[in-house]
Amino acid sequence: MFAVVRTGGKQYRVALGDKIVVEKMDGEAGDKVTLGDVLLAGEGSDLKSTSGLTVGAEIIAQAKADKVTVFKKRRRHNYRRKKGHRQQHTILRIVAIGDQKAEKSAKPAATKAASKPEADEATAKPAKAAPASDSSAKPEVDAPVTANPAPDNEAEANPPKAKSPAAAKPAAKKPAAAKPAAKASTKNAAPAKGAAEKSTKSKPTKAK
Repeated sequence: MFAVVRTGGKQYRVALGDKIVVEKMDGEAGDKVTLGDVLLAGEGSDLKSTSGLTVGAEIIAQAKADKVTVFKKRRRHNYRRKKGHRQQHTILRIVAIGDQKAEKSAKPAATKAASKPEADEATAKPAKAAPASDSSAKPEVDAPVTANPAPDNEAEANPPKAKSPAAAKPAAKKPAAAKPAAKASTKNAAPAKGAAEKSTKSKPTKAK
């Protein structure tokens, strides 16, 4: 069965067990509230009379809505106002519509009661003993595996250390190739020869 109720200037379509958020109502969590302003009621496609029909509800909690920022401004008048607002509201659970009342769920208690016998049976049954093994059969023992077996040779025990690249000596620089001697210019060769010939010719010495 459903009904359309009006509270706080708003209309809500409710059914048994529904939770709705309405405007602030007096009361605390757990209090019973009656909504008498019923506009419509029915079941499926059949409508029923609303005369004398009331909707019973239970207050779950008193809460506030999300914050809304209100900002006002007037240009060229140095006027700015900023405020925050949180609307208060009440959370209701629909308990009854007319003569119909919501049934309380008894499933959790039933499941707990059903789980207890199973737990008792599990604890009552003794654990099966493991079959006795044949004493004559000796279990095979695997050879112990060592992480680092002993080396056979001394070379394996003390491997040569690799030389680090930093220790390597730099290669000797190759001597630069000698440049060929420049050829003597032929232009100055002739004057040089003439000067040599003049120097070799000596003046005749006078006999004493």
